[in-house]
Amino acid sequence: MDKKNLALKAIQKKLVGKKLNYAEIYAIMDEIANERLGDVLTTYFAASGYSEGFSDQEIYYLTKAMVETGQQLHFSGIVADKHSIGGVPGTRTTLIVVPIIAAAGFKIPKSSSRAITTPGGTADDMEVLSNVEFNEKEIYKIVEKTNGCIVWGGSFNIAPADDIIIKVEEPLLFESFDKILVSIMAKKIAFGSTHVVIDLPYGEMVKVHKLKDAEILKGKFEKLAKKFDVKIRVLIHKTDEPAGRGIGPMLETREAILVLEQKEFRPYDLEERALNLSGALLDLCLDDSSKALQQKIKKEYGSGHEWARYILSSGQALKKMKEIIKAQGGNTHMSSETLKPGRFTFEIEAKMNGTVKKIHSKNATVLAKILGAPDDKKAGIYLNKKIGQKIKKGEVLYTLYSSSVYNLKEAKDSLKHFPLFMYN
Repeated sequence: MDKKNLALKAIQKKLVGKKLNYAEIYAIMDEIANERLGDVLTTYFAASGYSEGFSDQEIYYLTKAMVETGQQLHFSGIVADKHSIGGVPGTRTTLIVVPIIAAAGFKIPKSSSRAITTPGGTADDMEVLSNVEFNEKEIYKIVEKTNGCIVWGGSFNIAPADDIIIKVEEPLLFESFDKILVSIMAKKIAFGSTHVVIDLPYGEMVKVHKLKDAEILKGKFEKLAKKFDVKIRVLIHKTDEPAGRGIGPMLETREAILVLEQKEFRPYDLEERALNLSGALLDLCLDDSSKALQQKIKKEYGSGHEWARYILSSGQALKKMKEIIKAQGGNTHMSSETLKPGRFTFEIEAKMNGTVKKIHSKNATVLAKILGAPDDKKAGIYLNKKIGQKIKKGEVLYTLYSSSVYNLKEAKDSLKHFPLFMYN
């Protein structure tokens, strides 16, 4: 049986809840990767995984096949990486973590995705600062020069089936937990990662709603990583709102740069999230580093977290980020002050006194997309208030930005259908 027919039979088999072997899964991934399956059949496959799920063995096969149907990168020594499960707009830690780890002396080639369920993926945000589309040879050169990179994984042939599946899932704004797991790990393995930290938020407004589900997903990550000999640490935390205040590529990027610049009015919650991830990743890398380095860091900083804090507060992380931006063809003279959002704005004011009880992240995503994000890098929302803050009638709750008058008007007209704040 040829691969096309084998893939079709396998999708039919999965739709009725049967398990697939490696040959069947490889055939599906190969057909998708080479764009021979088409959107309809790819959607059927994605839907079969959402409704029925996959066994641990199938998850391993899916990851392996996704890696093997694309290019793979190989770096020597410890190769660090981090990934946030996503679904939380306005939480852009990668632009802070990557330069911290690279400045510490570890390689961290970061393959990032474009927007799936939020108004901007890490690749969309990094594109505000530099090019993100490079071939294999160019990535090796950037990492050799700076220790790190932040690039779009879809710009060359890394786990190509994943990017095609992402496109068919995007209109429905969902990914199955198994698909999240496979997507992330395939990219890590294809990029040669050896030490990985996973940021796994749970809460009402994010992809994983319950602590129990987060713990199940954590276990799956650990089991899968072990099969590929990857050291992993999964950090679970409850998330009720964005870690920063900006939502949309330009606004999110500006927040990350404010943290790197250590400005007094930077988003401290975003900084702490980034430091927790950086510290955990440095500890993981140190476990397999020389005894001399372990002793030096323990003596000088006490822990990976404090080492990360020093790298950030001393300006080393900002310097490293500028090196990465330069290596990726960007403007190193950028600063938080030069990163301006869309010129058409509208402020939403509080209609009464009260306290912010909830910020509806999913509605924020919808509104930011109506405003034009992520295609319009300058479109988005700035949260003037966060959960727990007291507000007075007439104070600004949040501000809409767009480069298009039409998009701004449409977003204003949509506010009644997509309320962002709950307060009383």
